[in-house]
Amino acid sequence: MTPDFIPPAKPIIGDDERAAVDRVLRSGMVAQGPEVAAFESEFAAHFVEGRETVAVNSGTSGLHLGLLAAGVGPGDEVIVPSFTFAATGNSVALTGATPVFVDIEPETFTLDPAAVEAAISSRTRGILPVHLYGHPARLRELSALVEKHGVALYEDAAQAHGSSLDGRPVGTWGEFAMFSLYPTKNMTSGEGGMVTLADAATARRVRLLRNQGMEKQYENELVGFNARMTDLHAAIGRVQLTKVDGWTARRQANAAFLDQHLRGVGVPSVAAGAVHVYHQYTIRVPEERDGFVTALRDEHQVGSGVYYPIPNHRLRSLAHFAPGVDLPETERAAREVVSLPVHPSLSQNDLERIVAAVNAVAGAGA
Repeated sequence: MTPDFIPPAKPIIGDDERAAVDRVLRSGMVAQGPEVAAFESEFAAHFVEGRETVAVNSGTSGLHLGLLAAGVGPGDEVIVPSFTFAATGNSVALTGATPVFVDIEPETFTLDPAAVEAAISSRTRGILPVHLYGHPARLRELSALVEKHGVALYEDAAQAHGSSLDGRPVGTWGEFAMFSLYPTKNMTSGEGGMVTLADAATARRVRLLRNQGMEKQYENELVGFNARMTDLHAAIGRVQLTKVDGWTARRQANAAFLDQHLRGVGVPSVAAGAVHVYHQYTIRVPEERDGFVTALRDEHQVGSGVYYPIPNHRLRSLAHFAPGVDLPETERAAREVVSLPVHPSLSQNDLERIVAAVNAVAGAGA
């Protein structure tokens, strides 16, 4: 008998979330309303020490509006990693600013502070690290660069709910941060994002931008967007918020088991003082990565993902911002990374199957 396929990700939506949606439907208020306000307050208290928090309709909207509210626009440069999802570079470009792509350091797949400093120019408005896979970026060093050069720090925390460095949560280091609530993230609202902000004035600007530029109906103060979160989505998010810590602990336990038992591949590093929340458990396969992925799927019924096979600076949509850019660690990561299942729905049998599959394929040379 062929074993069941182990998916690389598995959103968890249960009866509690369904009941919350039904409650909102019965209330008759399904657009942005009291559920959104409650979700913002609860998310802020849970993850970012009570910082100003604004709910939006997607993580990408959160980055875009956060940058606009921070004053980023034409003529500015924002330093970003190329090894990330395209939304990071897209959001900078959508403001009219220029994304400046720099290399990562190999241990954590996050921005290399030395590469960042080399890229700072008179046009640099800010630095936008990504806490990739749930591991915090090099925030100590990046914060020092911000202070030294008089630029801003922003955070792409799309994958890092609950991650921290030196006991300080991600989402509290920069002028603003974005958390994604897409279905495969560590928690979800079905779709959505959260923007956490250091000051009330910038938070108010994000609120205006998400709602057609108005705080009071028909009194538009600036040109804005429709980037609101619905109460339906917020109701799901509020339920998930009560469960995410347990799911994170499960992810960390699953990662520890994989760390202990995998052979022949490069397992994830965790920096000193960092809390990794393992949105992805990403290994390195130095040779024949694509054959490795195919063998896991076809021979062992184990799913995996490659995040990300094409760096931003080589995408057709963004390459014109990076003519002649050479990012060797980014290119190496794009060739080697494989993300294995680590989600909280895995059983002990699933974990043992993943280990057996990876070790067998790695031992056979894929």
